Amino acid sequence: MRAILTYHSIDSSGSPISVAPEQFARHVKFLASGAVRVLPLEKLLDDSDPRPAVALTFDDGFENFAQAAWPRLREHGLPATVFVATQRVGGDNRWEERDTPGIPTLPLLDWEQLGQLAAEGLSLGAHSRTHPHLARLSPAQLSDEVEGSRSDLAARLGVEAHGFCYPFGECDARSRAAVERAFRWACTTELAALSPQLERSRLPRLDAYYLRESGALEAFGSARFRLRIFTRRQARRVRGWLPAQGWA
Repeated sequence: MRAILTYHSIDSSGSPISVAPEQFARHVKFLASGAVRVLPLEKLLDDSDPRPAVALTFDDGFENFAQAAWPRLREHGLPATVFVATQRVGGDNRWEERDTPGIPTLPLLDWEQLGQLAAEGLSLGAHSRTHPHLARLSPAQLSDEVEGSRSDLAARLGVEAHGFCYPFGECDARSRAAVERAFRWACTTELAALSPQLERSRLPRLDAYYLRESGALEAFGSARFRLRIFTRRQARRVRGWLPAQGWA
C-alpha cells in the first residue's frame, strides 16, 4: 500500500482538524521504526518499490507544526510537506473571516518561521492565497488564487512549489484545470490510498484524524487497516461529506 497521510493541527482540543501531541508522537514512533517507508511526496508518486510507503502532509501551516510536529519529524529524518495559504501567513484559520463550529481558531506560521523550516528541510506547497472556495471564483480570481500562491512562495522564500492542496478539498473541473497549469500535482481530501492509476492533479489522502486510536496507523496496509478506511469513506458518503467536510 502507498498513501499520503494528512494532518492539520497538532493540539489536544479533539476537534476534527486535530491530532493530540501524544497521538502524533505515537505515529512518529511507528513511522520511524522502518515498518513503512516515509518518502517525500513527489518521490512517492514515482515510487515503484512494492514495499509499503507513505508521504506526510500538513494543511494550512499551523504554528503548532513548528512546536509539536517538526521537532519530532526532524529528529527522525522524516520528510513532510506543509501547504500554505500565502496571504493568510501570520494570521489564523478563520477562513473568509468566519468561525467554523467545532473548529478552534489557531495561529498560522509567519514568513520568518516558514523560511526557517524550509531551510531545515521542510517542503512547502501552495494552498491558494486566501483559502477560498475555488468553485465560486471568477476566472481571474481563480487564476490569482492558484498561480498567485505559487508566485508568493517564490517571492517571499525563493521556494519553487510543485504541489497544491485544494482549499476545503473542493476540486471541480475548472479549478483542477487551473491547478494543472501551475503545478505538477495536487492533493484533495478524498479518503483513499494511492492507486496505480493515480491522477496527479487529484491525489487522495488518508486523514490522520481517523487514525488516532492506538494501533490504527500501526496496522497500515493490513486487511484491518483497509477495512477501517473503507468504513470511514462510506460514512463520509452517507453524511454527504465528500469531497470535504469544509475545513481542509
